[in-house]
Amino acid sequence: MVKYWGTLALLLGCAATVTAVAGTAAPYAQRAPLARYLAPSPRDEIALARSAAPPAIAHDAEVLTLGPKGYEQAVSGKSRFVCLVLRSWANNFDSPDFWNPRVRAPHCFNGPAARSVLPTYLQRTEWALSGVTREEMLRRTRAALARHEIRPPKTGAMVYMMSRDGYLGDDVHGPWHPHVMFYLPRTAPAAWGANVEGSPVLGDSSALEPVTVFVVPVPHWSDGTSDR
Repeated sequence: MVKYWGTLALLLGCAATVTAVAGTAAPYAQRAPLARYLAPSPRDEIALARSAAPPAIAHDAEVLTLGPKGYEQAVSGKSRFVCLVLRSWANNFDSPDFWNPRVRAPHCFNGPAARSVLPTYLQRTEWALSGVTREEMLRRTRAALARHEIRPPKTGAMVYMMSRDGYLGDDVHGPWHPHVMFYLPRTAPAAWGANVEGSPVLGDSSALEPVTVFVVPVPHWSDGTSDR
């Protein structure tokens, strides 16, 4: 659970200290060459992004792809969903996978999440691609929070993570399990019965940002195959 949560740190809000960041060990102590974070082709990235959600949802979604200067619209959407593939800098600031160029985390955000959760990740991506260190990213994030520029998620914010082709980190070795996530303003996980024996719901409210994230595993990947 701890590692899985770490792969979603940007969306959950990491409160790691600069000391912890500075102590992060190799092999991903610094950003790799940009080319290693990019997809072989826009077509590959579009397909992976769409795999985050069932076809009935992903088909009409807007799709963003990562280029040298950040994410760009590759497919205009007919719905309010936005699909894209997150990279390693969505991790905790002190995560050993923070600069891991293998990380690919397909997400498909609904409208409220695209408006209130996604922008924080897009901003961090701009910093990462421009050469900003993770220590400076942490400082800028804290400053943005102090200025109230990072707000609680909008009502109804959620995201699909149902791709079987993602890679969330070296100790996950793949996509974890198909699941959906729900973003709420800071809420006690117990309100959803999360994190107790027998509950299918995982929850975390320890984020630096004013958000609680609930994770609900589902039995099938977006292509309809079973997780078993």
